[in-house]
Amino acid sequence: MVTESESKQRISRLQGMLQNKGVQAALLILPIDVYYFAGTRQNAILWIPVDGEPMLLVRKSLTRAREESPIADIRPFPSSKEFAAVFNGEQLSIGLTFDAVPVQQHSFYTRALPGRSFVDISMMVREVMSVKSPFELEQLKYSAGKLASVFAEVPQFLKAGMRELDLSVEMEYRLRKAGHEGFIRMRAFNQELFFGLAVSSGGVNGGFFDGPVTGKGLSSASPHGASYDEIQMNQPILMDFVGVFNGYIADMTRVFVIGTLDPELQRAFDVAIDIQEMVRQAMKPGAICEELFLAAVSMAEQAGFGSCFMGMPGDQAKFVGHGVGLELDQLPVLAKGFAVPLQVNQVIAVEPKFVIPGKGAIGIENTFVVTDEGGLRLSDLPDEIVFLKG
Repeated sequence: MVTESESKQRISRLQGMLQNKGVQAALLILPIDVYYFAGTRQNAILWIPVDGEPMLLVRKSLTRAREESPIADIRPFPSSKEFAAVFNGEQLSIGLTFDAVPVQQHSFYTRALPGRSFVDISMMVREVMSVKSPFELEQLKYSAGKLASVFAEVPQFLKAGMRELDLSVEMEYRLRKAGHEGFIRMRAFNQELFFGLAVSSGGVNGGFFDGPVTGKGLSSASPHGASYDEIQMNQPILMDFVGVFNGYIADMTRVFVIGTLDPELQRAFDVAIDIQEMVRQAMKPGAICEELFLAAVSMAEQAGFGSCFMGMPGDQAKFVGHGVGLELDQLPVLAKGFAVPLQVNQVIAVEPKFVIPGKGAIGIENTFVVTDEGGLRLSDLPDEIVFLKG
């Protein structure tokens, strides 16, 4: 549960950013933003003035919001006629997260609060959320540990001839039994994800998902993740799953093989391990995100795998790491064009992967915390490919 001190620290950081940009208040309506600052995911909006105390307006459930949230001022959501009177009329510059607010919602609040100007504070909110408190780091460590414990069970149920779907279901079942909450929140528009993916032959399919490995999926309506294809001997089986416990996300990938592995795929995997270690060592405050990505690309190219780094040739993801927390796609992003420095206690899933046409997908992923000594890994699950007998 989000404590009062935790909530106040987060709100204070956002208020400082609002003040620096001359924004007089923030109006947060995205559920995960409300949860982050107010500690409840009930149907509500959160008003944060640049000075003074926040106010939570709840549509449903008011009772539960009052039980869960440390915010002192919690009220029922007012009617449209009463809405404007609830707010300080002198606060004219209002921040909204344009990255996540539908046009319909923007129009509603423009009518409900006449005379106000609305400005985009998406990056402010995302920057606040990117730096994790000790409380959040404990939640992320817990999630990574639970996820790793389920990954460790894979050799017990992975068999040649089972479908990718069957393998995925076995993983999903165990994660759910362990307390996985099911909701994998993503901020990016038009992105969807269900638990993760388990792919073998399907690993060489391109797709809409903004990641290096997509999988066939089960239909054109759901073209991501495991397919009906049977798992064959001597193929890499890439399992990329997300753990969500107490709202916080850890991300992990491991590779399994029943039989033996093509030497080129083994060499690509070894390069992925080297890239992960390079990034891990460099994950210190002040390191520039873009430079870490470019260094990873350079290592892939020098090894002869540049064309298939982070996806199918011509269909590659443009990053090597992404922030995680309450969302799978938080800041920072280790990507070209993201020329900003890392900050201590940011948490990043580093995932160097290769997709080699005709052979399969292979790589590694772990979740790390930015520290003064480099990336601190949140789980102790070994990286090595797990070889099983047929």
